[in-house]
Amino acid sequence: MSTEAPKSIYDAGKANPRGIPQAPFVEKVEDFVKSPEEVEMVLNKFQDFLQKYKFMEANTLRRVAGLREKIPDIQQTLDMVKFLDSRKDSDEPFTTNYELNDTLYAKAAITPTKTVYLWLGANVMLEYPTTEAIELLQQRLKAANESLATCEEDLEFLKENITTMEVNTARVYNWDVQKRKELKAQEKE
Repeated sequence: MSTEAPKSIYDAGKANPRGIPQAPFVEKVEDFVKSPEEVEMVLNKFQDFLQKYKFMEANTLRRVAGLREKIPDIQQTLDMVKFLDSRKDSDEPFTTNYELNDTLYAKAAITPTKTVYLWLGANVMLEYPTTEAIELLQQRLKAANESLATCEEDLEFLKENITTMEVNTARVYNWDVQKRKELKAQEKE
């Protein structure tokens, strides 16, 4: 009896651009399971693969949710900075409503300005000229959108691989059931 699962289970072979391994597809169960004693080991390995894919999927879903929340905020900030930039040469103040809380707004008279303050994170705020702030926000928006597209691509890849591993598990399990039936039939003869 072999104490090690066939090497092909461990060598998924291909991977996506971020290094997530592609699940092997079991066309012939005999290529993965040489004897009935190996079935449990192969099924355990498939379950390990499946759990890893589900873990990666959960992390990617959290990242997607964060990006979907962050992108509109970046876009809103960019739009506001563009508006302020368009008014920077004017001397006439303008009135606006600004959000104090989720449901509380206040009116303010704003004197046009050539600089803005942006939160960078970790309790850090820096002053930028409006043109530099626009460039920075456009770069951040582009990076966030690219990251979202990458995450969505990874999610699709992971879903396909989860399905493949579930099918593989079912195929090996069904093969094992069939072999056990055949053994029982041979024993009765």
